[in-house]
Amino acid sequence: MGYKNSEEVSSQSQEEILSLKRYKVVLLNDDFTSMDFVVEVLMELFDHTVDSAINIMLQIHRSGRGVCGVYTYEIAETKILQVEKRAKKNEYPLKAIMEEE
Repeated sequence: MGYKNSEEVSSQSQEEILSLKRYKVVLLNDDFTSMDFVVEVLMELFDHTVDSAINIMLQIHRSGRGVCGVYTYEIAETKILQVEKRAKKNEYPLKAIMEEE
């Protein structure tokens, strides 16, 4: 039976804690990104239905921000990068951020 030293246990415990934490991916409103593009992003990158995507887009438009989904850190980070890449490709300044739940 192999025993781990305290440093290995501590590192493993920290990784397990991080994997249990959940993070909200939030889209931020701007004055240039089209509403249609935001709906498209919500449907294609976050798997929202048309109705759900429209509701979130309207929330972003009215309040300046809207939650797209809640994920583990790594997945949230990937979603943000996907939003930034798609926005840049389409010449929009759309931004996404991550917030701990």
